[in-house]
Amino acid sequence: MERLRNRFYAKSVTFVGQLQANMRTVVLIWVALASALCGFRLGAPITAIEPGMASLASMLPYFLVVAAPVVSLFLALHWFPRGALLAQPQIRLARFGNWRTLDCLTQRNLPLFGATGLMASLLLGMLLNIPIRTVEFLTAMPAPGGSAPGWLASLYTLMLADVVVVTSLYAVAFVMALRHVPWFPRFLALVWAFDLLAQSSIAKLMANVPDVPLAVSGALEGLLTGNSKKALISIAIWLPYLLFSRRVNLTYRSRVPD
Repeated sequence: MERLRNRFYAKSVTFVGQLQANMRTVVLIWVALASALCGFRLGAPITAIEPGMASLASMLPYFLVVAAPVVSLFLALHWFPRGALLAQPQIRLARFGNWRTLDCLTQRNLPLFGATGLMASLLLGMLLNIPIRTVEFLTAMPAPGGSAPGWLASLYTLMLADVVVVTSLYAVAFVMALRHVPWFPRFLALVWAFDLLAQSSIAKLMANVPDVPLAVSGALEGLLTGNSKKALISIAIWLPYLLFSRRVNLTYRSRVPD
């Protein structure tokens, strides 16, 4: 068991180090794959798209889908430079257990400091949320085209806003975790809360849109319920870890068990 634990830890260190060193490569792969998927979806609109400005307008949503998480990631890398000493929040929300606060130099010299070990799995999960939510959007939502019905335009706008904002938030949360930002645990909790609120809000708004086909309503309910379940599963798995893990408390809260 000890050997397996050591192997897992070594792999997590390698994984996090590769992320730090190859961030631009990861972004380029994302842009290439996401652009190709968006191109396929844009090539089969519900109704014909007129050439000219209408064609450019139809491409803008897919540009946002591809670019929003990239821009958010690079902004977060700028906001949170590597190795920066950032102040702890003045008000503690995680009050479970007895902890002793450390100074930043002692904190960073302890073996548990860093986004490795099980934290690397959370990093990977946040990163994978971006392509997963994007693929779900592209699979579920056809390109409206030039003269889509009103209910489809409303649904498309809501789902587009959802995927752009959620993937951007997960990109920022990923950088905050990678760069050991003290606000990361509560920011991720806010992302989960926003995700749940967004799914219920879309359902309520679409319930007031007339002429939505029953088949579409059923498929939408399944999609929104699935997104909510994934968020709830993430909360159930990771919230206890974020509250009680010694690594998380040392790395993001500068404290150890008293």
